Amino acid sequence: MTKHSRRAFLASTGAAFGGALGLQSLSAAVQANSSPYRRPKLKITDIRTAEVRVHGLQTHVRVYTDEGLFGEGESTDASHGAASIIQRAFRPFLMNQDPLNIDFLWERARTFGIFAGAQAGQYVTALSGVEIALWDLAGKALGLPIYQLMGGKMRDKVRIYCDSAHHHADDPKSKAMFEQIQKMGFSAVKIDVDDARNPNRWDRVNWTANNREMDDMVNEVKFVRESFPKEIELAVDGHGRFDMGTGKRLAKAFEPFRLMFFEEPVPAENVAAMRDIRQSTSTPICCGENRFLRHGFTDILEQRAADIIMPDIQKCGGLLESRKIADMAHAHYVPFAPHCVVSPIGTMASCHVCATVPNFLVLEWHWIANLEAWRNFVQEGEIIKDGFVELTDRPGIGVTMNEEAARKRQVPNTTWFEPTKQS
Repeated sequence: MTKHSRRAFLASTGAAFGGALGLQSLSAAVQANSSPYRRPKLKITDIRTAEVRVHGLQTHVRVYTDEGLFGEGESTDASHGAASIIQRAFRPFLMNQDPLNIDFLWERARTFGIFAGAQAGQYVTALSGVEIALWDLAGKALGLPIYQLMGGKMRDKVRIYCDSAHHHADDPKSKAMFEQIQKMGFSAVKIDVDDARNPNRWDRVNWTANNREMDDMVNEVKFVRESFPKEIELAVDGHGRFDMGTGKRLAKAFEPFRLMFFEEPVPAENVAAMRDIRQSTSTPICCGENRFLRHGFTDILEQRAADIIMPDIQKCGGLLESRKIADMAHAHYVPFAPHCVVSPIGTMASCHVCATVPNFLVLEWHWIANLEAWRNFVQEGEIIKDGFVELTDRPGIGVTMNEEAARKRQVPNTTWFEPTKQS
């Protein structure tokens, strides 16, 4: 069988464009270099997991094949129990399957679990980690980066914003943190305004803010805004804590600061409340980190409840599902700004999606309080440069775990990619 190199393929396609029968020649070249019998023949032989804790819990997933290749994915936040779901719910019907049929395997798993909570939560989070691993595996098998498999990149680098760990005026570490953020080249920063320890709170459960709490939050935003140059954008997160009245008052009070967005002033599951807040203010409203699948974003978009959507790629369904969510948002002229609190592996995987969609705005990064762990987690070292992640042409996700460094954050009494015991 004749082997066709990438160089030969490019040469053949280049020649094709020059001839009178260019389109037919191009078609023939594509068929010759991508015919089914040259497609890698792989079978899934095992699925293994490892759990780490840095900014919350992350479950790493590896899908192994009979050709020695494996792909790596990552899930987060709702990943408590993900390892068990992967082994008990997914592994039995993934074994011996062709890992390149990604969407088929994903849909089969989703529909299989329809009576087991497959619409959201831990089930979809676990599935997200597996799906990302399948994309990494496909890229390695075909010798292409994931963004190329998803239609190609629209940008060479992905803009990142920093979620700041210290941002209170009375925190002696705040000034040094702000200086570090600027030194690292970020063009945007986010802070949290929901503070359970605020001494002015009257109730541990009810988050209706009184005037003193409101003043504290507005003053905090003012302090951070004035601590950065105007060209560095500021976002604010409410973590879905507040009621509609407080959310409205805060959004209105934040208007003079021209925020990049106000994230989840109320829980995102009440779309009508989110829409009501959005309609009451010029402050852009963002939501979605706790919504799952396309189905979780349909009503948000149709009811115009948010100016910006924020799916978490490591738990909303994975890479292709996030791409589909972004496409839905694009049809409604809504920007796509994914939530992201994972390791460089999951972050780089997210960047592949962000590079392929036209309505990408910015991607979150939440490890500034764990810089040493971040910079050592993958063999490639630091992937953020001057506030951006640059896409490479390495196959799959394009980064490789530094296991010695990663295992320092292993959750006690959990497995570390041990082979699955046959039952």
